[in-house]
Amino acid sequence: MTGAGVCGIRALGSRLITEDTLLQMAAAQDHRAGGGADVWLGPGVGLARSRRAAGPHAPLAEVRPQPVRSADGRWVVVLDGAIVNRTSLRAYLDRPLRGDDAELVAAGLALQGIGFVERVEGRFALVAHDLRTGTTHLVRDRIGALPLHYRRVPGGVAFASEVKALLVLGPPADVDHRSLDAYLAHRTVPAPDTLVEGVRKVRPAHRVAVMPDGHLEETAYWAPPDADPEGTWTADDAVESVRDGVREAVRSALEAGAPPGVHLTGGIAGSVVAAQARQLLGDEPVHTFSLALGDDAGEELARTRRVSDLLDTRHHDVRLGAGDVAELWGPLTWHRDAPLSGPADLAAHVLARTAAEHVPVLLCPQGADELFGGHSRHRLARVAERSYGLPAPLRSGLERRVERRLGATFTTSERRRLLGRKAPPERRASPVAGVRHTLPDDVLERLDRMATAADLEVRLPLLESRLVELAFRLPSPVKVRAGCTTWVLREAARPLLPDEVLERRVPEPGTGSWWYAGVRDTVRERLTGPGSWVAQNLDGAMVGDMMLRHEHGAHEHDRIWTLLSLELWHESFFATVPAVPRPRGAVHRTATGAARLS
Repeated sequence: MTGAGVCGIRALGSRLITEDTLLQMAAAQDHRAGGGADVWLGPGVGLARSRRAAGPHAPLAEVRPQPVRSADGRWVVVLDGAIVNRTSLRAYLDRPLRGDDAELVAAGLALQGIGFVERVEGRFALVAHDLRTGTTHLVRDRIGALPLHYRRVPGGVAFASEVKALLVLGPPADVDHRSLDAYLAHRTVPAPDTLVEGVRKVRPAHRVAVMPDGHLEETAYWAPPDADPEGTWTADDAVESVRDGVREAVRSALEAGAPPGVHLTGGIAGSVVAAQARQLLGDEPVHTFSLALGDDAGEELARTRRVSDLLDTRHHDVRLGAGDVAELWGPLTWHRDAPLSGPADLAAHVLARTAAEHVPVLLCPQGADELFGGHSRHRLARVAERSYGLPAPLRSGLERRVERRLGATFTTSERRRLLGRKAPPERRASPVAGVRHTLPDDVLERLDRMATAADLEVRLPLLESRLVELAFRLPSPVKVRAGCTTWVLREAARPLLPDEVLERRVPEPGTGSWWYAGVRDTVRERLTGPGSWVAQNLDGAMVGDMMLRHEHGAHEHDRIWTLLSLELWHESFFATVPAVPRPRGAVHRTATGAARLS
């Protein structure tokens, strides 16, 4: 997940696209690369892709600038990210092992057409324009590791890695009130919607075709396999397959040759990734990084330091205290393009910023809980999903009971009171949707934006395509046994980790209230004052009662975070002079410009 940034416009009719407009879009997301942008203009279409700035932590040099054109002249491609199965694709295309990933995709499109993307594995967002048909294809990787958005503007359709690049052209944007129900439920908005009216995300494993007449056609090009019938896998076979899959996934993440770091979490996933990397690299040092939230987290750091000692890694403790919250919340909201969903956003950036001082690449263990059943709420979500076949009154009653257990910040009735209306049926948040969309729309979005802000490349070995498919094929009884979460992953790790690590039970993460001290002095004014967007658009009496309960000892910090984060996001993107920290590595304030199709 190394950010570079792609953008472009598909113009309709006689509208013209200027190079200046594309450069303004690219400049809005220049922090993803820092080295300017390359532009290509064709009939009714313009594409741009950011260049990586030179530096000690930049990835391997790119073979040639993008966009690239296929040898037959039909396809023009811009690509952000990396293809991980390039060797097998080159064998399929019978091409020598040279050239970059964008050239490889262009060669595949020339041979097979847009269907070639079904063969591509990795973490990427790509745009492919077909000069023969005039169709522009927006394609996002299978798990949604890298972002891609689009928006209708006067005279065309604009697309970009980040939302902010779409806001420099077209009419002024506004909050999409239809998406507020989903945000208040889960602190994120599931794709394809966003909190910005008219801006949509390309869904993971989907492509969106922009036709010459402006029609948009969305197609799913990949779906995870169904679980194999129970009895297909013995426990031993499952453990051996997962062990082999993890080893090959970590090996693939290490292949680029950059000295790695590993995010060493308190759970099993971080430990197994660090242990596997340590084994594969032999005498080469492995840096590990652990993060503690709040000012009193010595116990957690001691646990991860113990794992580091057992694995003989070069370990670094990172702390995020209450005093960091006020400083980082505004600038990182701008980077995220959305309200920060929790202190984990701040934590991810502080961790990435520290890691970038030592390594250019960080291996992160995200995905284990979703793939191998690590959190009770994932199992509860499956139970709730099966309830959809029940009669409506029974289903409604079950949803109310499980909403909070599934992590809903505000229940359905609370959201209706806050908003003063029911959400549209097509935008109404369900208890299960928040769990299902947590990985791509929260966790992976957070990692991309927070690591990009720190100029760090993140790789996700446990979300490698073949390991993902294996995990989906495994029936639940071999993933979770006798109440032991991630059982198959734990057993697969036994040759690598001692029992004291494997048998440790780590509590499920929560927001906690430690961060509140950093914003206590301003939170009431921001949420209830005369200039507050939250106060003007949500039920003021309910918000005031919530604040009063919190001040008298009730635990309302999760709800306060949700509303305060929404307020700060609105200030960042919709204030008269939005707060926009532009240059990489620095934070200052300036005003966004505006560009239009000419």
